[in-house]
Formats: sequence, structure tokens, C-alpha cells
Amino acid sequence: MSKPPQIKIPAIYMRGGTSKGVFFNLTDLPEAAQVAGAARDTLLLRVIGSPDPYGKQIDGMGGATSSTSKSVILAKSQREGYDVDYLFGQVSIDKPFVDWSGNCGNLTAAVGSFAISNGLVDTARIPENGIAIVRIWQKNIEKTIVAHVPVINGEVQETGNFELDGVAFPAAEVQVEFMSPVDASEAMFPTGNLIDDLEVPSVGTFKATMINAGIPTVFLNAEELGYTGAELQEVINGDEKALEMFETIRAYGAVCMGLIDSIEEAENRQHTPKVAFVAQPQNYISSSGKQINAADIDLNVRALSMGKLHHAMMGTAAVAIGTAAAIPGTLVNLAAGGGDRETVTFGHPSGTLKVGAEASNAGGDWTVNKVVMSRSARVLMEGWVRVPGDLF
Repeated sequence: MSKPPQIKIPAIYMRGGTSKGVFFNLTDLPEAAQVAGAARDTLLLRVIGSPDPYGKQIDGMGGATSSTSKSVILAKSQREGYDVDYLFGQVSIDKPFVDWSGNCGNLTAAVGSFAISNGLVDTARIPENGIAIVRIWQKNIEKTIVAHVPVINGEVQETGNFELDGVAFPAAEVQVEFMSPVDASEAMFPTGNLIDDLEVPSVGTFKATMINAGIPTVFLNAEELGYTGAELQEVINGDEKALEMFETIRAYGAVCMGLIDSIEEAENRQHTPKVAFVAQPQNYISSSGKQINAADIDLNVRALSMGKLHHAMMGTAAVAIGTAAAIPGTLVNLAAGGGDRETVTFGHPSGTLKVGAEASNAGGDWTVNKVVMSRSARVLMEGWVRVPGDLF
């Protein structure tokens, strides 16, 4: 019995920060996938190679990690004051599920480059030489992001000397500003507290800072969990009991933050919230063999994404870290030594990262104007992805 041939769809495979994913221009997608729904999810799952019971994504573009099982859909923005609309889909590896509940901060670094190179930014806004300011509307979380993209001879400059821990090779620096990561109408601390006692049945009760900034995140003290905060991936990811513990904590944290109504709903909301644990600075050897000195960092942070310890740090979680560090009294701030601070440098499994945050307090209510960090981005491959013609 014959089958219809594969169809091909224009796409670009890009690295942004310490993640990589498949980028699409919305108008290049099959008509059925140009709107949210089952057809779009089915397409992205097949492109990435999910669900894969083997957990390898061999028959797709995914790399079998949360950092590489990602998709991005971009469109020229019709919103006044913006250049491009950015929609992010976190594709589950072993389940038929695409999570649209949050942003990817790392891939954000590639959005401006894609938008310029693919005609989504008016040419009048692109300098012949200098920095192009790309105004991004992040559709998942309805937030503003500004990317500062280097341009030489009218084209995006991707090569350079900027080094980013977690990425093997240097590239051009892209500064990313996450503007007002928490709206005035939203609760930065959904429980109303800087620190809560999070009760997790059958696991324990833990001090926790639960914050909505960049991405909903539950911060814990490493020591309460039996960790030092200097762990590398294999320590956590090779321990099934530890992963089960973190997932249970994540589920109860999600309920406490009001993201879901019941523990059972957590399975269908894998991307958010994130769980991270913090500790005071200490020496350790990163996953690349680099010596990280306590004197060079303010604290150590380890974060989990899609059920596994992240190899570096998610960009959105870095926004949450920078925000929480700027607010005296949070677990992140206390681990960094307490007090007022506008920047924080933290250690993660692959090295270090510096994040800046502008926070202010008015009548006891904290607001954050913006969080800033530097990343890099690069096109890895461009052309077409192919999927079976009978997919829809």
C-alpha cells in the first residue's frame, strides 16, 4: 500500500544561548498549522521526533534533552511598537505533548537574528553597521523583550569573541533585555510571601521562594535537600529517587503558586514552574573541567527543566534568579549574602552567568523594570524540514 510522499517546510535550525531549536516563519507553515491547535502540535512533535519511547528523538530534529527539544514560530508583528511576535513550544521527548505555558529565554537570543535575516524587521530599523534594536512580543507570556543584535554591512554578525559557559565556541554577543517581567497586575510572589514553608506530602517541608518573573520558579535551599549546590548533571539525573522527589516538589509548588488546581494537572504542564536550589558560593569544577572559584561568584544555583537537571541555566530561570537576588529576604538573595544588589553572578553546572536587575519597592510592593543578560546565537542549518505527507 503506497503512502503519500513527504512534504517539506522552510525552517532554520538555530542555537540561542545554551539551547537550540527549529525556527519557523509562521507563513511558511502548512495552513492548518498556522493557528494554534492539534495540527500545529502534531507537526512540531513530528519535526522534533516525539513522542519517542526510546527517549532519543532519532527520527527528528530534537537532541533528546530539554535544551534541544524546542520549536519557535515567528511572525511580523501587527502590534504597534513591536517588530516580531515570538511563540515558543517546548516539545516533550517521550509524550505526545507540546507545552506552550512559558518562554525560552535562551532561544530569545536567536529571535532578533532570525527576524532581521528573514525580513520580519523593517529595513529602516536596521543599521548598516552597529546594533539593531529588535522589539519582541513574547506571545506565550505576553511580555516585551528587546534584543540588541550586532550588524555588519547590513547583515547579522554571528561570529565574535563572546564566550558563554555551556557553549563550546565563542560568538557575537547579543544583549537581551526582559522588560517588566512581572506586570503590575500580577503577583510577583503569588503566595504574598518572600519565603514560604512548602509542604510536600511524603517528601518533607521546605523553605521556598516562589516567584513569577521570567518564568514561574520554586527556589529551595540546597542544604535542606541534602545537596551542596555544586552538583553536576549526573549526580541528579542518575538518581531516579531524586528526580521523583523534585517532580513531586514541582507539582505541589505549582498548586501553591496557583498555576494548577490539582497535583494531577502537573503532568500536562511540564515546562512550568521550574525548580531550582541555591547555596552560598563555593569552589567546584564545572562540567567542562573549568575551575569555578567561590570568590568569583555570589552564589551557586542548580535548576531542573522538563524533569532533569539543566546542563547550564535556562534563560528564563536566570531572569527569575536576577529578580529574586535583587529583592532582600528571598532565598536567592540570602544565599548571595543578602542586602541590596543590582547584579548577581551565579555558578551553574557549566560555569557562571551574570544577570542584572532593576528592582524597586513602593509601599511594600516590589516591581522589576527589567532584567538584562548577554547571550549569543548562531544559525546552524537552514533549508527545509520534512514530515510525512499524511501527518494531518
